[in-house]
Amino acid sequence: MSWQPVIGLEIHMQLATASKIFSAAPTAYGAPPNSQASAVDIALPGVLPVINADVIRMAMRFGVAIDADIAPRSVFERKHYFYPDLPKGYQISQLALPIVAGGSLPIETTNGDSKTIGITRAHLEEDAGKSLHDAFDGATGIDLNRAGTPLIECVSEPDIRSAAEAAAYARRLHTMVRYLGICDGNMAEGSFRVDANVSVRRSDSAEFGTRTEIKNVNSFRFLEQAIDFEIERQIDIRESGAAVPQQTRLFDPERGETRAMRSKEEAHDYRYFPDPDLLPVVVTADDIERERQAMPELPAAKNKRFENQYALSHADAAALTTNPETADYFEAAVTAAGDAPTTLGRPAANWINGELASVLNRTGTSITEAPVTATQIGGLVQRIADDTISGKIAKQVFDALVAGEAETADAVIEARGLKQITDTGEIAGYVDQVIADNPDQVAQYQAGKTKVMGFLVGQVMKASGGKANPKEVNQLIADKLS
Repeated sequence: MSWQPVIGLEIHMQLATASKIFSAAPTAYGAPPNSQASAVDIALPGVLPVINADVIRMAMRFGVAIDADIAPRSVFERKHYFYPDLPKGYQISQLALPIVAGGSLPIETTNGDSKTIGITRAHLEEDAGKSLHDAFDGATGIDLNRAGTPLIECVSEPDIRSAAEAAAYARRLHTMVRYLGICDGNMAEGSFRVDANVSVRRSDSAEFGTRTEIKNVNSFRFLEQAIDFEIERQIDIRESGAAVPQQTRLFDPERGETRAMRSKEEAHDYRYFPDPDLLPVVVTADDIERERQAMPELPAAKNKRFENQYALSHADAAALTTNPETADYFEAAVTAAGDAPTTLGRPAANWINGELASVLNRTGTSITEAPVTATQIGGLVQRIADDTISGKIAKQVFDALVAGEAETADAVIEARGLKQITDTGEIAGYVDQVIADNPDQVAQYQAGKTKVMGFLVGQVMKASGGKANPKEVNQLIADKLS
């Protein structure tokens, strides 16, 4: 009998506020250790937390985006545990009355089907500090810069049935919060961290198995690897007749396996109770409506608009809307190309998803650091569309723009003399010469082997240095050989 994985994700997203959730200390990444920890953050006696209003607004915006219920009254609680990087001995979080409850997020599965993942809750909490185990010989350093950094923890329903679905859900959520402007999504800096709850059960069973929690996975690739390993590990344990222990585990990317960290705590182990220093958070219907009206165009809607407005395939539109910067770059390129978005959108998408993406992957840079601007891509597309250059010559122009040889496609074309030959008489001269030089291929074509046309066209393009208009070449050869 087969086994079925049951997976739920808890995703911590650092909110893009200038200051912390309960203090005025800054949240900028990379500051010297303990230079951004205020008296509130390090829990000096006599200090009191004060809620950051931007945190509430961002939480409401997230709730609206996932079509959730936003609580008119939510409560902060104290979650007690004792780590060196938790100065108070408790974390301020939400349990019984979170600000966001319910909601859902649609994903695309690996076979292209659509699936909706339910969301249990999304609550606000403060981050802990950071323990630095490798910074000192024989000692651990404590950096409290992160202490008090605002987080939303989004908890999914156990609706996920594979590692691929888990990665698709995490990616979709990552894209959404970036579009909302509430989280920069930088996984390397810890702004977007994933915990995966994994269990297995017999495929005919309605009961969940014992789950393990894989903590703080910081890449989508590692998330898939960790879950796949954990599924196989649990199946092996179950098939041996043993019970899966409830644990918190860590993923070791070098060995591609999870390892036990500690036994899994339950909610009662943390001794939650309402924080007496913080009033309940109260929001009104008008507050929620303001966030709804200020909502930006979300990825799913932008994807659909790109398909319709620019005549793109679903795959091309999805690639362009993976992040807001790429979507903005694409629309700026189409605008620069001219006033025919339906015609020019597809070639612009091809250059961005193809040649430009290849350059960015090879150099490890983001679209915001691209060596070719959206305006330059637009100019290149425009010159292909008006037959100034061919698609083959366009690659030379693109490479020149990447190398910084000129500011515009026009300047490259002029400097290198790449303007396409459109004069029919001049092209006819090349065609006549190629026909005369290749009698065998001409005979094959006239005998019905039309595939040889590609060879003849190639010879004309070679003779013209790639400058002859390919449409004219094809037409002239066909006319002369008919």
